[in-house]
Amino acid sequence: MKGIIYTGGELTDLVTFARLPSYLQAFLREQNGVVAYFGGLHIRGCVSEPAWHSLSEAWQGLHAFWRVYDTVQEADIPFAQDCVGNQFLLRGDAVLFLDTETGELADLEVDFKHFLFGAEKFPLDALGMEPLRSFQQRGGVLQPGQLLSLYPPVCVATEKQTPTIQPKPAAERLQWLADFYRQIKDLPSGQRIRFRPAE
Repeated sequence: MKGIIYTGGELTDLVTFARLPSYLQAFLREQNGVVAYFGGLHIRGCVSEPAWHSLSEAWQGLHAFWRVYDTVQEADIPFAQDCVGNQFLLRGDAVLFLDTETGELADLEVDFKHFLFGAEKFPLDALGMEPLRSFQQRGGVLQPGQLLSLYPPVCVATEKQTPTIQPKPAAERLQWLADFYRQIKDLPSGQRIRFRPAE
């Protein structure tokens, strides 16, 4: 992996580690999670701190994805996220993609190993890194523990409006996405909504 800006250090959450499939354990033994591609991919680690890097926090914490998103099951492992906070989940051996604005879940039809191969070979496409590239071209640098906030959200149709892109603490960005999802999830198709801008 290129552009590594953070690695997770020592394995300190052995309870979560013991629950993981052997191939993910093998990866985390080598490197206890990582932020790579200058923030384009964050693979969580088995740590207590920092909370933004904790797999346990994302999987079983108060704001765990299965508690928020109807499409996510409790057993799904939210092992990674992209630069804007969309999630990569393991369900069995399959890698799923969770759109955190809409809650839509897509099977990427790869296993963990091939997900990593795809990310390494085609990071821009595999990881949806266009917002990060745009942010970088304007001199922006994403720090470990940050995600990019896009406004208006990607799923909102706009006429010729370029979204504003700002770095936010990961917890703040994920909370905003969860709130947005709750507002839109039961709306009939085509209905207009009003929502507060990202601050």
